[in-house]
Amino acid sequence: MVKTDSTDYYIDLVNFSKKENAYKDCLNYSQKAIDFAILSKNPEKIAKSYATLGETFLELKKYDDAIGAFEKSIASYDKLPQSTEQAYCNYYIGVCYMQKYNFKTAETYFNKAFKIFDSLKIQNAIDLLNLQKAIIYKQKGEINLANSIFLDLVSRQDSINQESVQSEAYYQIGITEIENYRYNLAINYLKRALKANRNNLDQKAAIVLALSEAYEKSGDINNSFIFLKKHLQLNDSILYDIHTKIGVKDLNSFKNSETLKQIEQLDKEKKSYEKEQKFSKIVLILSISLVIILTFLSTILYKNNIIRRRSNKLLQEKNLELQIAKENAEKASKARADFLSTVSHELRTPLNAINGITHLLLEDKPKKSQLSYLNSLKFSGNYLLNFINEILEINRIDSNKIEIEYIDFNLKKLLLDIKSSMNEIATSNQNKFVLDFDENIPETLKGDTTKLSQIFINLINNALKFTKNGQVKVIAKLVESTSEFSKISFAIKDTGIGIPKEKQESIFDSFSQGSIEINRKYGGTGLGLTIVKKLVDLLDGVICLESEIGVGTTFYVELKLLNSTEKIVTEKPVYYSDEILIGKKILVVEDNKINQMVTKKMLEKKGILCEIIESGEASIEILTKENDYDLVLMDVHLPGINGTDATVKIREFDQKKPIIALTAISLNENRETLLSFGMNDVITKPFDPDNLYRAIATNLL
Repeated sequence: MVKTDSTDYYIDLVNFSKKENAYKDCLNYSQKAIDFAILSKNPEKIAKSYATLGETFLELKKYDDAIGAFEKSIASYDKLPQSTEQAYCNYYIGVCYMQKYNFKTAETYFNKAFKIFDSLKIQNAIDLLNLQKAIIYKQKGEINLANSIFLDLVSRQDSINQESVQSEAYYQIGITEIENYRYNLAINYLKRALKANRNNLDQKAAIVLALSEAYEKSGDINNSFIFLKKHLQLNDSILYDIHTKIGVKDLNSFKNSETLKQIEQLDKEKKSYEKEQKFSKIVLILSISLVIILTFLSTILYKNNIIRRRSNKLLQEKNLELQIAKENAEKASKARADFLSTVSHELRTPLNAINGITHLLLEDKPKKSQLSYLNSLKFSGNYLLNFINEILEINRIDSNKIEIEYIDFNLKKLLLDIKSSMNEIATSNQNKFVLDFDENIPETLKGDTTKLSQIFINLINNALKFTKNGQVKVIAKLVESTSEFSKISFAIKDTGIGIPKEKQESIFDSFSQGSIEINRKYGGTGLGLTIVKKLVDLLDGVICLESEIGVGTTFYVELKLLNSTEKIVTEKPVYYSDEILIGKKILVVEDNKINQMVTKKMLEKKGILCEIIESGEASIEILTKENDYDLVLMDVHLPGINGTDATVKIREFDQKKPIIALTAISLNENRETLLSFGMNDVITKPFDPDNLYRAIATNLL
């Protein structure tokens, strides 16, 4: 006959009772398991019994009681070799402290758990820990680092906890998007979180509430009310579930009985101690002294609490004043952003016509006497477009409408490509252009290549522009390397005209270019370095400069870039010939008469058959009846139904037809948002004809 261990027997009864939702029995059986484990003096059984009790308290949301039980479990596990059970106890304590909003203590226990899981090579548990660490990073304000971990977690497909981890990661990204006023993206991520969620009612209730908030702020009150109602229903279900698991009376009864058992155990130990040591009087005196000290300390704490309450009330009043001031500043900032967005759009639309007509006139073989005028007109149009783009870029950064991407890339290749693209500028000024790259820099990094390119192109372009018959040198050097990131220092050195000392402090201000004479001689808007400074700040980097008149200037940039182990697959460029465009039938949805004429002329020059309509409603109607168009060019800003809404409607009955957005893009728009509506590509007005033809050809391949 096989003898059954009493501790394991009662632990099995605990697990069975949980399935039956009999949590009162769970607590009683947990206590019996602890009693038999203590009787056997087996550290492993003691640890296992207390861990079982801690898990029961955690499910009942009694976080302080759960922490106490898990700490006793860890005290026994510390006497044994490292194990997954020991790691999970530390993890659960971290979860409890997260629920109590004590993120610093939670992070300490998560780090302990991580060391054990890492030494035991348990990847699934590490995913859970990375999720919690990312949430802590987010609470500490390290949003970029947190988002990179969340995005990595949602991309993993090999985790046992995949659904719960992905659901929470999508939820956290959605909350960040709400805070950044990107409500459409927030709704997309939150819906993914809801889809990944299975049986976690608490998590589901939080997701549904966030969806209600996102819909409300996006102006969709109907959906906001629907999800708010769902949240209230889930909340009622959760409260009912907690109350049905165990009553307050039963829980207090268990805790009192547990306390009595502890007192009885202490009494036995005390009697044994008295018999052996004969120090009962000393123990009594020390106990009385301890009570007196504790009473004294309690009095001090009580007085401190009164002082703290008063201080908190004063802080709340000050916070309210600051909140009002913050809201006023945000309203002013929004008004400025809306004004610039409108002005940008209104300037881009006629500028598209100017640049387009100029291109068409140049293509029609003008007279020599007309050629210089047309080239001047083209130069002026491009200059004005660049000026508008730079003003819009600065205000996009200031208004938090810009997002940071994390893409795997090769830094050396990025710098070599930039160098290659700017060799012509270097040659025109007879400059020697050198790249000095530290080979210790990891081959693959993770970061925002678009913003990095903007930084380097602006700095290198300035260096080449203000240097003649000299040298421009770009230096990349590894400063610090960890398992998570690489700190890299960049220096852009030139032997140009230099910057006066009195101008160096204001060189990053808007429209600052050293002097009026320099502006007239070298041209430029004076906004390039302003954009560089704002982008470096956005990437949590540092920028500074050294300069001497007649000797040259050096700009130093220091950035932290995340390490990556991904292999970069170099995509081959897509080549096309004009033959692919001949005979293709394209529907152009555009309400501006001049832009209609310009776009039609450009398309017909390549042998494209073109039909023009003026509204989103008309595009939906014609595509439901006729489906022989090869591609649609859809203006975003249309009277009535706009281009994005029209695209959503078209996608309900046609998923394949290429739709390219034509937009005088504003502060509130970006490529990712437009693509999320079902568009295949985006062309910004005023558009370069070659870019237009390339985009059409690429989407027709």
